[in-house]
Amino acid sequence: MNARHLEVFRAIMRQGSLTAAAESLHVSQPAVSKVLRHFEAKIGYRLFERVGSRLVPTAEAHLLFHDADRIFREIEGLKRFSDRIRDRRLGLLRIGASAPPTFSLLPDAVVRFSRRNPDTMLEILTLPAEEIGNHILIGDIDLGLTMATISEPRVRNERIGEAEIVVVMAPDSPLAMLEEISPRDLEGQVLISYGSIPAIGRGLDRIFEEQGCRRSPEIEINLSIAAAPLVERGIGVALVDGLVPWKELGNLTCRPFRPRTIVDIIVSISTALPTSRLTREFIRDLQAVIAKLSR
Repeated sequence: MNARHLEVFRAIMRQGSLTAAAESLHVSQPAVSKVLRHFEAKIGYRLFERVGSRLVPTAEAHLLFHDADRIFREIEGLKRFSDRIRDRRLGLLRIGASAPPTFSLLPDAVVRFSRRNPDTMLEILTLPAEEIGNHILIGDIDLGLTMATISEPRVRNERIGEAEIVVVMAPDSPLAMLEEISPRDLEGQVLISYGSIPAIGRGLDRIFEEQGCRRSPEIEINLSIAAAPLVERGIGVALVDGLVPWKELGNLTCRPFRPRTIVDIIVSISTALPTSRLTREFIRDLQAVIAKLSR
């Protein structure tokens, strides 16, 4: 059985005769008859019986037709999809982003991008930065959006903005009375923060040491958003990036961390593959969203 067998069989079922099926397929009637005979020989049973001048489908033909018709509808849909890609009426952009920019930057950037490219499909994966690098290398995503540089020769990193480190707490925390929070203010608190291995964690360790303190999180996280339910339940306070819209995630209060500490917002793309028009457009939209937030 092959696609041509199914195409001819479907045409006969839909048109009701060999002649009409041949006309719909733009071939001769003998050609349709030959394909049908070959198909029946391959599957081992008859699909049509001739009753007088009429061609009558067998019970087996009716059973087969349901799936044959579905398959060809899918093929026709795929062809239309392919034509839209050919005519630049449809594209695909695959984005891998860490949690903070997923919640804070992507929604507005997607709105801007989709207004100009309504037929472009977007695939968004929320992943840790190290996994995003791997996906870029194997070609699974076109664009990475993180808060850490991906150290890989075949990945190009571009800094497109920055975010401050903040302290997130419950509204009834004594720290909420302060306008800004230093390392010494966090002494005695159950601290929820990044481990020392990620780039952000190492940078915070250095700042604490410069202030004569030691950063020692009781609860280590690798995604900042994981701190939200912990803080809301009163388990501790979080020292995390301020890019996540913390106040929208629950009954939470934010205060700036001092000395002022920033983390970069990084766009990463493969150097081994050409950068598409859609990727370049989306980067510009991200830059526009960041610029608007910075005003």
